[in-house]
Amino acid sequence: QVQLVESGGGLVQAGGSLRLSCVASGRTASSTTMGWFRQAPGKEREFVAAMSGGSTYYGDAVKGRFTISRDNAKNTVYLQMNSLKSEDTAVYYCKSGFGSARSFPKLDFRSWGQGTQVTVSS
Repeated sequence: QVQLVESGGGLVQAGGSLRLSCVASGRTASSTTMGWFRQAPGKEREFVAAMSGGSTYYGDAVKGRFTISRDNAKNTVYLQMNSLKSEDTAVYYCKSGFGSARSFPKLDFRSWGQGTQVTVSS
């Protein structure tokens, strides 16, 4: 089983940037597909980004502004968020799985951790 710990959230002004980190421990492998979801108050959980090998896939709302990357030596996946908007305010969750980055949003994740809060002030 893989344990994931997210960090890096905070309060930022619109137009600013933040970088989220997710450290994985346990049964991890460089072939594991990693990704991010987010959930804003009163809204459904939304796919943000995923990475499998060298392939990446992004949700439409963040395409061109967010970048997912990973450091396999550190078992860490990052989410660089630029040009932040108030609608990016949400709790961000890191998840691990298998398969392609494009199929990651369709995986059935049974449990969710605490995530990390991102608040963008306008």
